[in-house]
Amino acid sequence: MLAIVGIVVVFGAVIGGFLLEKGQIMVLVQPAELLIIGGAALGTILVANPLPVVVQMGKGILRVFGSSPYTQASYLEALKMLYAVFQHARKEGLVKLEADVDDPAKSQIFARYPKFLKDHSALHFVCDTLRTAVSGGLGHFELDQMMEMDMEVHHQQVQQPVAALTTVADSLPGLGIVAAVLGVVITMGALGGPPEVIGHKVAAALVGTFLGILLCYGLFGPLAGAMSKQNDAQQQYLHVLRAAILAFVKGVSPILAVEFGRRAVPHLHRPTFARMEAACRQSAKA
Repeated sequence: MLAIVGIVVVFGAVIGGFLLEKGQIMVLVQPAELLIIGGAALGTILVANPLPVVVQMGKGILRVFGSSPYTQASYLEALKMLYAVFQHARKEGLVKLEADVDDPAKSQIFARYPKFLKDHSALHFVCDTLRTAVSGGLGHFELDQMMEMDMEVHHQQVQQPVAALTTVADSLPGLGIVAAVLGVVITMGALGGPPEVIGHKVAAALVGTFLGILLCYGLFGPLAGAMSKQNDAQQQYLHVLRAAILAFVKGVSPILAVEFGRRAVPHLHRPTFARMEAACRQSAKA
């Protein structure tokens, strides 16, 4: 929602200032210039990126306009889920988790946390790590290295759409110049005609440069920045899961293991220890 407000402010301020100076708004409506810039930008995306990256870029832009999934409530639910898993493993033995992590959709433990089940990246991260811990043969140091590698690969993958969008944003001023040059070429062919016609063509050429710069710094550049921040938030969420799992594998009690995870939560979303403990105890009773 805040992204929509920001975009409205950007375009409102630019167009509002233009109108305050008695500018004619219809002069900025140049479909040909927009077609040149937009079509060329789309073409560069298709040339430089495989289809999965293009699809992920579109999904990432849509997520920017929604609310962040990583709130204090989502962190608290993840900690409650981990506590339930750790409690089950402590009472029944780590081997008893094998059926739950192999098919989490049918697990009675994970079924109590539907929001976490929908987060496929976090779900696979937790289940794959616990499956490795159940199989044995790895120390906690090697397990931590494995989780770190998994997070790095995941972050690199989700940053590819951001890099693609950033490249497009950086190319827009140049594409605006291309549109402006084409407008100048058309204007040169109209020399000798009525002054108002030549003036209109010059204005249309300048609008191309204006659109390229505005779309770069006022729309696509900020969108790429917002997508990158969402990826960083997801990485921090996985880091919380990693800290709690690693602590439990080292032999720490379930409630202290999730405390390790709570300490990794950013301060803006971190619940208090009392609230986390009460939520975990209540979940265990349920």
